[in-house]
Order: sequence, then C-alpha cells, then structure tokens
Amino acid sequence: MNKIPRRDTEELRVDFVSGAVAHRLRFGGGRGQALAKAMGLRAGKTPMIVDATAGLGRDSFLLASLGAQVIMIERSEKMHSLLVRGMDRAAREGGNLREIIGRMSLLKGDAKDLLPELSAEAILIDPMHPPRKTSALVKLELRQIREIVGTDDDAVDLMRLALENARNRVVLKWPAKADPIEGIRLCSHQIFGKTTRYDVFMVG
Repeated sequence: MNKIPRRDTEELRVDFVSGAVAHRLRFGGGRGQALAKAMGLRAGKTPMIVDATAGLGRDSFLLASLGAQVIMIERSEKMHSLLVRGMDRAAREGGNLREIIGRMSLLKGDAKDLLPELSAEAILIDPMHPPRKTSALVKLELRQIREIVGTDDDAVDLMRLALENARNRVVLKWPAKADPIEGIRLCSHQIFGKTTRYDVFMVG
C-alpha cells in the first residue's frame, strides 16, 4: 500500500482578519506591549512610523491598531503582492479593520532608497534573524518567508541609513538571546518580550 505523501507546505498568505493577528488585536495588551513601548507609543504620543522591512505586516498592523500612521516598505515583489491582497481582504471586512488598514500605506522598493525621502519619527527594522543555534526545525512560515526575501545581508547598511534619517528613534527587532549586530553603535536601551528584544536607538 503506497503512502500518501504528507504536505509540508501551505501557501503563505498575509492574514489580518483571523488567526494570530486577530487574537493579538483583541488580547494583546494595547500600548503596554513591548513593541508599542519600543516605538514610542504612549499616552498623548503617537509617532509616524516607517516599517522598513514589512514582511507579513503584522507589526505594522499592531501599531496601526493603536492609532499610529504606518508606512510599510517591502522590496520583495512576491511579499509586496501578498501584503496588497491581505490589506484588501481586511479592508473589505469594514468597521474597525477598515479603519486600521486606512492608517497603513505600502511602498514597494528598497528601504535604503526610500528612507531618505520619508520624514519618519520612528523607524522599525526587523531583518531576517540569524539561524537558531539549536537544531530545532525553524517554523514553516519563517522558512517560507526566508525563501522569498532571502537573508537580508545588508541589514547593517539599512540600520546605518535609518539612524541617519529617523527624527526620533530607530528600533531593531531581534531575537532575545542573539548577539548584537556588529558594525552599528550601541543601542540606547532595550525592551524585552518573551522571545524577542527591541534594541532602541534614540537619535536627534
């Protein structure tokens, strides 16, 4: 009897309507979340944010749900297309989702080219993270993203450019236990989540 091969892949999609994003929207903890604090969202203060490495757009969506205007930049043609479809699906839901998507805009291109043209108070950079030191298989979704966007070998160059162009702060999203990125100055402070840390670089 021949075994039916098990499918190890599902089509990658950007989903702002259900799943982890919807749960985070309902139960995430508002501006008390680590990302929101790192980006400078607090009572009476909502900076204009540029997400220079948009990916699946989840961090941008969270920040927009807290009232921030967010400009996303994505240089991968395929990932940009996934974001467009995901944003369209969410906007069609109407109500609160449409309002959140209305605070998000999407640019296609290399952030190193686009950042100097934008006047961002705060810039978020979430490059592809270094391979885990354990032998555990990386989550399927992350493997799919890596196959699409590559390894972000120019993360240092992007960080340096962001530090030159941000008006208030640059935030590097990085694994909590990973070594700092070499070639950039020390961060001003760090905010830790469960598995992620946010290295905050105050500028200006």
